[in-house]
Amino acid sequence: MSRITSRQRITRIVVGERRTQRADFVAGEEPLEIRVGGSPLAVTMRTPGHDVELAAGFLVSEGVIGAPGELASAIHCASTNDGEANTYNVLDLTLAPGVTPPDPSLERNFYTTSSCGVCGKASIDAVRTTSRFEVHEDPLVIEASVLATLPETLRAGQAVFDRTGGLHAAALFDAVTGEMLVLREDVGRHNAVDKVIGWALEHGELPAKGRVLMVSGRASFELTQKALMAGVPMLAAVSAPSSLAVQLAREAGLTLVGFLRHPSMTVYSRDDRIIDSTLQTEP
Repeated sequence: MSRITSRQRITRIVVGERRTQRADFVAGEEPLEIRVGGSPLAVTMRTPGHDVELAAGFLVSEGVIGAPGELASAIHCASTNDGEANTYNVLDLTLAPGVTPPDPSLERNFYTTSSCGVCGKASIDAVRTTSRFEVHEDPLVIEASVLATLPETLRAGQAVFDRTGGLHAAALFDAVTGEMLVLREDVGRHNAVDKVIGWALEHGELPAKGRVLMVSGRASFELTQKALMAGVPMLAAVSAPSSLAVQLAREAGLTLVGFLRHPSMTVYSRDDRIIDSTLQTEP
């Protein structure tokens, strides 16, 4: 049985009709304990798959690493469930020599839930992690017509969502061509973003200059923070941003787009990066 999805017996009820029973798929959700050098750092509820990307992206988001060579290795430790086979739910990362290990204050002594990763922070001040990358001078420019196509491309790539209807998605796009470089799905929206950032780290895409990070839900403060930590100059979401997300985007010079649903969008910061060549300039 795939750990990404789980086949469950369900009862379907429609008012005025006879109820039916059948098998259906639900999204997989399991805990992942992230260790660094053998020491526990965090536990997050995630959809199994791309665990190394998730852990690497998490460390980028926390300001621990920012280049491929700073992560030496990652290995799933032996973890069992009631004497059964390895569950692969413990991942131990080894940092390269000279890389400063995570601050002990980052350690989570409780679960980071799949719906709210930021709640594991020791204090609100710790949330405003200083990024090694700057986005305010990124020369990214994107056609509004190209940007408007991203949600459809993202949705078309959500294979697991099609089976379960229960996963968030995040993807990284090229701003010039609109090409989708990578897409990841997860029960946690912040996990999906971390997986994308982890992929970018592994493929030498950090800082993610000229890229657009697209998410299937709302744009929270935490997702905006993660975009900044990865050097992404534009964050686009199909739903609304939060007030803190808007504030952070404006302070950092990140373009924040919400309610992106073809053919319209709402831009909350740095609208100068979005152009519309279909408009005729008056003489």
